[in-house]
This record gives sequence, structure tokens and C-alpha cells, in this order.
Amino acid sequence: MIDLGPHAVFIIWAYIGVAIAVAGLLATTVLDARRIEARLRALDAQGIRRRSADPA
Repeated sequence: MIDLGPHAVFIIWAYIGVAIAVAGLLATTVLDARRIEARLRALDAQGIRRRSADPA
């Protein structure tokens, strides 16, 4: 392993912290996208359409 010197513990925990933060942001984004998609499907089922949708 690479010698990280006397601050190895701090460096490792910093990388772990960043990895956890990135994973949290990804999870939040995926969950929010699913929630919005479900809400759009519910509105579509009610007959409410987007203004930009085809008038067909």
C-alpha cells in the first residue's frame, strides 16, 4: 500500500466521507426521480396533460 505518512487515518476517513456523501447524493437523486415519475403518472391517469404534449 502507498505510505500516506502520519496523516493516513485522516486521509482514509476523508475518502470514506466523500464516498458516503456521493452515494447519498446519488440515492437522493434516484429516489426523487422515482417520486416525480410516479407523480407524473398519477396526473396523467387523471387526464391532466403537460402543455407541451401533443394535442392528439
